[in-house]
Amino acid sequence: MEMDYLRKPSWIRVRLPAGQEYGMVNAVMRKHKLHTVCEEALCPNISECWRHLNATIMILGDTCTRSCRFCAVKSGKPGGIVDLEEPKRVAEAIQELGLRYVVITSVTRDDLEDGGASIYAETVREIRKRSKNTLIELLIPDFNNNVKALEIVVDSKPDVIGHNIETVKRLTPLVRDARAGYEKSLKTLKTIKELNPEIYTKSSIMLGLGETVEEVVQSMIDLRKVGVDFLTLGQYLRPTKRHLPVKEYIPPERFEELRRIGENLGFLYVASGPLVRSSYLAGEFYLRALIEKHV
Repeated sequence: MEMDYLRKPSWIRVRLPAGQEYGMVNAVMRKHKLHTVCEEALCPNISECWRHLNATIMILGDTCTRSCRFCAVKSGKPGGIVDLEEPKRVAEAIQELGLRYVVITSVTRDDLEDGGASIYAETVREIRKRSKNTLIELLIPDFNNNVKALEIVVDSKPDVIGHNIETVKRLTPLVRDARAGYEKSLKTLKTIKELNPEIYTKSSIMLGLGETVEEVVQSMIDLRKVGVDFLTLGQYLRPTKRHLPVKEYIPPERFEELRRIGENLGFLYVASGPLVRSSYLAGEFYLRALIEKHV
């Protein structure tokens, strides 16, 4: 029997979307015709994050050229279409909301020569023009390990660049699109550090897909070998019946154990818990890590 049809454990609790701040974020995103990964990926934390004015804006449209088996974002053929005004609208929305920390992510765009890197860079520049004190995190695709594309993104000087490894090596072919890859993701993160060692890097692993603790720890070791600074660990939740089933609901004490292991491995900060996501209250995690580093 698939685990998803059983009652979710008590530690998986999600607040229903509501509140003045939630409504404000929603209204501003609609006004500027922007997508958020919070909505497109059916994130369970949308209410809490929007209530704290934390949002993850998804650029380069809402159609991904890849089809990972865990992700609710629509897949298809965008046909090379790019909205050149999008970076400006993103920056205007951030200014209007007064965000102190923002995460910019995107669908994967294998149909574009640079994978959309130039749009990422232009978005950072537009944000800097209007909101000089806003901390910017980019959560990027692998750009097919195109060094020139990664260089474009790195040169725009965001505060953090993240790329998610998603799962352990053994499960990667089952969980991710065939055009993604475990080593490919590690190379993406390694290249970012080689291009600019001063930029913080970040990655994320989903648990509950059938991995072992030993495999998770090995993935953490692999991420540290390529210089990753921040790590998030969260419970995989099946977005629809078309997606991979949950194999196990991981108890909070195991997340806590993995957090301690990660910190001992040298990550500046490890956010680990059932409802943690790669951009979950990202500003809080980033600032705490930064403060701890300089103590």
